[in-house]
Formats: sequence, structure tokens, C-alpha cells
Amino acid sequence: MTMNATDREQRHRARMQRKKAVVDAAIERADRDQGLLLVLTGNGKGKSSSAFGMVARALGHGMNVGVAQFIKGRSDSGEEAFFRRQPGVRWHVLGEGFTWETQNLARDTETARRAWAVAREMLRDETLGLVVLDELTYPLKYGWLEVQAVLRDLAARPPMQHVVITGRAAPDALIEAADTVTGLRDIKHAFRDGVRAQKGVDL
Repeated sequence: MTMNATDREQRHRARMQRKKAVVDAAIERADRDQGLLLVLTGNGKGKSSSAFGMVARALGHGMNVGVAQFIKGRSDSGEEAFFRRQPGVRWHVLGEGFTWETQNLARDTETARRAWAVAREMLRDETLGLVVLDELTYPLKYGWLEVQAVLRDLAARPPMQHVVITGRAAPDALIEAADTVTGLRDIKHAFRDGVRAQKGVDL
């Protein structure tokens, strides 16, 4: 039997009322504020892009933001060109390129350690409301940085400072320490079909 428009409207309203009750109860249970540690990981595209979206959001709320890029050695990405010009942003490109380009373990390790020294200073800065540690998972995965030492520095940051960490293969200890973890899944990518990285989408 086909429902008429009135029946569909009533069923829709009943579903939305039930949903609202669930959402309202969840909001009521969330009764504290704190600085969050977010991890964006997985093989899918969009980890750094999501983090930089949060940079825009934080700036919209008048917060100061620090960004440390651990692998990228280039300074020609669209996000850097835009955000570096914005008041309240400290942007550091601290890498020397992907590991298959550098091919030097000792150099990569030293570069990561120098980069972490910069990041540690941002994690101690109470004026920064958001810190993005872009592609930090790779120095952790390759053992250039010691995971527990990084976690100690993260735990010692100012209570209301939010931190976003991006990169594939986030270590289990980092995932356990995080408040929010998102895994981006790779379903399809134009690069595998021979399309170069495109400005405004990939760069």
C-alpha cells in the first residue's frame, strides 16, 4: 500500500523527533572543554586538506595557529601561499622532500629532529590555539622521532591548545592517545590514471 503525502510527512516528523532526542542527549552529556588531539590518517586523499580547513576555522574564531610541515620541502603549495599571508599564522616548512627523494637516513633523521624542536616550541606556546603537525606520522613510522617522547611533549602542551596530526600509518600509541581519529580510505585517485597533481586540488 502506497503512503500518501500526509503519512510520509508524519513518519518523517516522527523520525526527526527521535533523532533530535538522541542528538540533544549527546550534547547534554558533553559538559567540558579541553584542548583536543586529532589524528587524520589512512591512505585516502584529504588529510592535510582537512587539517588546513581547521586552520581556516580557527582563524575565523580569532585564534592564533602554528603549522609545521615535516616532510614537504617545497614552499609553493596553495595553502601555504594563502595562509602565510594571514595574520595569526606561523607556518614552517621543515622537511626536505619525500624519503625516496632524499635517500639519506642520517640526514632525514636530523631534519626530523630539527623540525620537532620547532614543533615543541609551538606546543609550549599558550598563545597558539591550534597547532597542525602535517605529516608527522612519517618520522614516527620510520623511527626518526621517538614516539613516546613526542607523546610526552603533546601531553605537556597548554590545556586548551588543539593539535592536528596528519599522515598515513599513524602509530598505535598515537591513535590511543588521540581524542579524535579519522581514517581516510583510498577508493580511487586520478594520479593512478596518469593525471598529474593539479593546482587547487593537490597542490
